[in-house]
Amino acid sequence: MNFYTRKWVKPEDLNAHGSLFGGSLLSWIDEEAAIYAIIQLGTNRCVTKYMSEINFISSAKQGDILELGIKAIHFGTTSLTLTCEARNKITRKSILTIDKMVFVSVDEDGKPWPHGKTEITYTDERLRES
Repeated sequence: MNFYTRKWVKPEDLNAHGSLFGGSLLSWIDEEAAIYAIIQLGTNRCVTKYMSEINFISSAKQGDILELGIKAIHFGTTSLTLTCEARNKITRKSILTIDKMVFVSVDEDGKPWPHGKTEITYTDERLRES
């Protein structure tokens, strides 16, 4: 799994207990996973279909720097399944894991649409395609 995106936990990201609000972290993950799916599928027409159990392992506090790791684990005809981990950048301690996140490629009417991809393409390779 590659960890590319980093997030700094700021005061506005905290819950009433002074730790990172889970909803903020899930929002960051959904956005990062969507960007990953868009790059892998070569279309910005994809939607979040499913997230498996979300396992909060430890908390983060103000000032922590988190990194988000996402990896494609399965290409379906219209879907892409990802796995995800968020961890503390400095300590490498896992904050959260999600075993499966499914994104679906859709047409202009929002109906599932075959994307034609079968394997991971890294960003620099995708950008070189003409």
